[in-house]
Amino acid sequence: MSLSILGTGSALPSRAVANEEFTRIVDTSDEWIVSRTGIRSRRVITGETLTELAAAAGRSALQNAGAAADELDLILCTTIQGDYITPSLANLLQRDLGADCPAFDINAACCGFLYGLDAAQAYLAAGKARRVLLVSAEQMSKFTDWTDRATCILFGDGAAAVVLGPGEALQYIRVRSMGCTDSLHIPAPARATPFSDRERETGPSFLYMHGQNVFKFAVSSCAEGIRRALDALNLTADDIAHFLLHQANGRILDAVRRELGQPKEKFPGNLDRTGNISSASIPCLLDEMNRQGRLKPGRRLLLGAFGSGLATGTCVLAWGKE
Repeated sequence: MSLSILGTGSALPSRAVANEEFTRIVDTSDEWIVSRTGIRSRRVITGETLTELAAAAGRSALQNAGAAADELDLILCTTIQGDYITPSLANLLQRDLGADCPAFDINAACCGFLYGLDAAQAYLAAGKARRVLLVSAEQMSKFTDWTDRATCILFGDGAAAVVLGPGEALQYIRVRSMGCTDSLHIPAPARATPFSDRERETGPSFLYMHGQNVFKFAVSSCAEGIRRALDALNLTADDIAHFLLHQANGRILDAVRRELGQPKEKFPGNLDRTGNISSASIPCLLDEMNRQGRLKPGRRLLLGAFGSGLATGTCVLAWGKE
C-alpha cells in the first residue's frame, strides 16, 4: 500500500511585496531580481499568524477532499519553526481544526513536504492511520536579514496542505540527508548561562546562504534524484506529465530542465508570485494546479526538492484526485 492524495489546499498572506519595494531597503532593482531569480513578488506575513495560515490551508484541503477534521488519524506539519518553539505548529493546528488525533512537526527545511509524504506513507502502510492531514507552513520572513540583498529578495511566507489516504498513487519516494551547515543554515539564538565555559554572542537568527554552493548542489542533486527515480520505475522523462520542483530560483529550475531535455511547459511554477516558501512551495503549486484543472487522473507527477540539511527528496505519483 502507498497513498493517494484526496484533497489539496493553500493559504497565502494578504500582503504582497513587489520587487520595487526592495529598492527602498537595499541596493537592487526589479530587473536585477528578475534576471537572477525569476521572482517578481512574494507574500509576507503582517497581520496574520503562521498558525492561522496553516489552519486555513488545512480547512481548504479537507473541504476539497470532502472530509471532516474528526476523521483525521494524524496531523503532520512541516515547518522550520511555527509561532512557538513549543507547542508545535501541528498541535495548534489540531486544536484550531477541532481534530482528535496525534500531531507533530517535521523540520526538513525546503524538503519538508517530501519528508512528510514519506512519513505519512509509513503510517498508512502500517495501518496506524487512514486519513492524514499534511500541512507545510513557513514564515521565512522572520529569518530574513533584510539588509542582505542576496537573500532577502528570495523568500516568502505561506502554507499549503494535502489530505492523504490509502491508495496506490505513490509509485516512488526517496529522501536523503547529508549533514552540512557550510552552505545554508539558520543559527539558533544564543543564550548566555552562568554555567557556560565560553562566551557566546547573542544576536538575531538570520538565514545564511552561500549562493553559488547552493546552486550547484540544487542542480546536481535534483537532476540525480530525478534520474534515479526514472531508472527505478523504468521510465524516461517523457513519461512524466509535470515536474513539480521546489520553487527556489528560476535559474535552478531552468538548469535542471535543460539537463533533462524537457520542454518548459512541463515545469509549472509560481515562483514569480510567491518567492521561495520553503517546504510549502511544492504543495502550494500542487493546489494551484489542482484548482485550475491542470492535473489529469492517472498522469504521472514528479516532485523534487532540495535544501538546508543538506537534504533532498524525489517522488513520483499518479494523480488520482477526481
